[in-house]
Amino acid sequence: MTAAEQISVPEPVLREDGLDFTPTARSVTFSRRRTARLVREWGYPGLAGDAALLVSELATNALLHGAIRGRLFRVHLTLTATALRIAVSDPRGERLPGLREAAGDECYGRGLLIVERIADRWGVEPRTVGKTVFAELDLRQGPDMPRGPREAVRAGPPCS
Repeated sequence: MTAAEQISVPEPVLREDGLDFTPTARSVTFSRRRTARLVREWGYPGLAGDAALLVSELATNALLHGAIRGRLFRVHLTLTATALRIAVSDPRGERLPGLREAAGDECYGRGLLIVERIADRWGVEPRTVGKTVFAELDLRQGPDMPRGPREAVRAGPPCS
């Protein structure tokens, strides 16, 4: 059998959590705190900050660009032996995310740049209704080890 003919077998899921949220700013805060707590409880305190930031950015995008009145968005965390996957699903499949350069005086437009810098992989998956935007963090080091220094994303002026 050649490499092209080999069937990839998905990695076993070690831990998993999913919860639906109302599309409000308060839900973004709650999902961020919940993610950090779960990742620490799962034995990866060094990933908790990055995971919380990623879920915050993805949930904010779901709130700002994917919300439909009366519809929830979902945050789904999956831990395997090699990666932590953060997936946020919303009902607006026609509104796909994309990287863009925000002007220096803009208050918005940097979320996916942050995701791009922190995540080892990210992308979008279509759903029957809506889309899922995901980000993955590789588990390169021991569970209690931080992932190491990251290059900071340049931010614009503070927004009030």
